[in-house]
Amino acid sequence: MSAALRGRVALVTGATSGIGAETALGLARLGARVGIVGRDPDRTEAVVARIRREAGAQADAFVADLSEQAAIRRLATEVKGRYSALDILVNNAGAIFSDRHVTADGLERTWALDHLAYVLLTHELKPCLSAASAARIVNVASAAHTRGRIDFDNLDGARRYAAMRSYCQAKLGNLLFTYALARRLSGTTITANAVHPGVVASGFAGNTHGLLRLAWGLIRPVLITPEKGARTSLHVASSPAVAGVNGRYFVRCRAVASSAMSRDEVLQERVWTLSRRQVGITD
Repeated sequence: MSAALRGRVALVTGATSGIGAETALGLARLGARVGIVGRDPDRTEAVVARIRREAGAQADAFVADLSEQAAIRRLATEVKGRYSALDILVNNAGAIFSDRHVTADGLERTWALDHLAYVLLTHELKPCLSAASAARIVNVASAAHTRGRIDFDNLDGARRYAAMRSYCQAKLGNLLFTYALARRLSGTTITANAVHPGVVASGFAGNTHGLLRLAWGLIRPVLITPEKGARTSLHVASSPAVAGVNGRYFVRCRAVASSAMSRDEVLQERVWTLSRRQVGITD
């Protein structure tokens, strides 16, 4: 086990499989104590056991359904009770859904889970992040953001719903949020960056059916492994080369330009304001 992150604490959401699990394991191998956030208690505990066994590091299990705002707030309270400071937050949890779902908060589930969960959890954990000497927020986005549009008149998908359209919209939301957040963090000890992990052979399409599930199955053999998919998240979360870097988008461990729409500051601010209102942030 490397000592590069010894004494540091990291929290990874969506960490029971795929990119999230490999990111958590990689951080643990660098010496970090890692909090694992998952929806299923047994799978979450299994990853904790794997990290302890393979990395010899401290790991903690946190169970929450991040599509529900009350669950996110409970999670944040639990995390703040466990850790006095948080050095790394990897917002990774997400999914794509063939069918439209509405959450307990009255929101379309893809937008709620893949975008708004990042907004609310980051806000709720700000005290822990501020308490660290130099904290890093890593938002796992996707190159799919380039196909996204924010449909302000149909965010709930009630008038029309398409799985891929909703996913691309949420991933664009990740970029817009990251850039707006980074501006507000300028001059602080916290940085925020976004990453595209690549197209990974994972359980990402587990909530799909029909043509979408068939297409995913056909391309799965040529997709990269979760271990390779985690490399960019790990780089941005831990590399000394990224220390102090704020408000960038990384692909294959390199900072690159995201879409023109994602860099529109007017749109960033509009989505920032809307997102905070949707999750009940009033300050």
